[in-house]
Amino acid sequence: MSTQYWPDGVGVLGAGGEGLALAAHLAARGETVHLCTRDPGRIAGITRSRSIRARGVVEGALPLAAVGSDPGELARRCPVLFVATVTTAYPAVAARLAPHLDSGHTVVLFSGKLCGSVEFAHVLERHGTHDVDVLETDALFAARPWGDHGVTVHGVKQWNLFTGTRSAVTKRHTDRLQDLFPGLQPGRNVVQRGLTDFGAVAHPSIALANISRIDRGEKLLFYREGLSERTVVLLEQTAAEFQQVGEAYDAPVPSVAELLDLYYGCQGETALDAMRTVVPYGTITAPTSLDHRFLQEDVSSTLVPMTELARKAGCPTPMTDALIGFASTLSHEDYRHSGRTLASIGWGGLTHEQIRDVLNG
Repeated sequence: MSTQYWPDGVGVLGAGGEGLALAAHLAARGETVHLCTRDPGRIAGITRSRSIRARGVVEGALPLAAVGSDPGELARRCPVLFVATVTTAYPAVAARLAPHLDSGHTVVLFSGKLCGSVEFAHVLERHGTHDVDVLETDALFAARPWGDHGVTVHGVKQWNLFTGTRSAVTKRHTDRLQDLFPGLQPGRNVVQRGLTDFGAVAHPSIALANISRIDRGEKLLFYREGLSERTVVLLEQTAAEFQQVGEAYDAPVPSVAELLDLYYGCQGETALDAMRTVVPYGTITAPTSLDHRFLQEDVSSTLVPMTELARKAGCPTPMTDALIGFASTLSHEDYRHSGRTLASIGWGGLTHEQIRDVLNG
C-alpha cells in the first residue's frame, strides 16, 4: 500500500466501469476517495454502503469517503480530481468545474484520447480558470459495473503512457502517478500519448467489420472473434496511419503487437495473433448497439483530431478518413464538425511546425 499522497482526499468523477475500477484501485492504495456521478441511483448499493465491492484482478470491499452528484462539491473537497467520464463530455465537465478550480488543483483524465488534456485546459482557460495542472492517460482497466454495488475488473494494463499539457506538468506529477499506477511511463508529448491507444485503432475498425451483427445485438467476443485473417487489414492500415502521423510529430508509436504485449502480455507477432492471446480479451463481448462509445468516443475524440494533425503534416490517412465517414453516416452526426477539432483545442491556426514547437516546449 502506498503512502497517502493527498490526505484531503482524491475525487473520481464518473461511475462507469473505468471510474468504479479507478476508485476501487485508489482506495486499495490507501487514498481517501470521493466518488461523483450524475446518477447516484444507478449505483444505489455503492451509495448506501459507501464502498465498492470489487472482483477480478482487484478484490475486496473498498471504502469510499463520500458518494455524490455535485462536481463543484467534489472540487471543494479534493485537490486532485480523476475524470473518468466519457471523453466526449470533457468540454461540459471542464466548463462546470472551472468556477471551482484554482492553481492548487490537479486534474487527471482517464482516458484522454488524443489531446484530451489540451482540450480540457483550453476550456478551463476560456472560462477564466488558469494554471490548473491537467494530465491525461489512457483507460487502465478492462472493467464492467457489477450490479449497483460493485465492479468486475477483468484486467489492468501493465504499461501505459501519461503526459501533462506541458513537459513541466508531466515532470511535476511523475513520482506520484507512478507510485499509484506502477505501469505508467511519461510520454514524449500529448500526441504520442494519444496515438498510443489500441482502443482508438481497434474499436472503430472492428465495429465496421461487424456492423450488422452489432446492430442485431448478436453475441460476439469483440476482440477474439471480431476480425478474420482478411478483415484484420482494416485495423492494420489504421495502425499504420497512426504510426505515420506519430513520426511527423516526433511521437513514435509501437506496433499493435508491441503495444498489446506492453499492455497485458501476449503471444504472436501479428495484430490478429496478439489480440487472440490477450487474456482479458477472452471474455469481452461486443456492444449490442451502434450507438456506443466504441464509435462515438474514439472517432470523435481521436480519429478526427488525428486526421487534422495529418493534414497539417501532409500525411495521407485514407483508412482513418473512411472510418470517420462510415461512423458519421451510421450515427447521423458529422463528427468532423462535432468532434474534437484542432480549432476546439486552440490549435486551429497553427502550422505543423508551430504545433511541433508547442509539443516540444
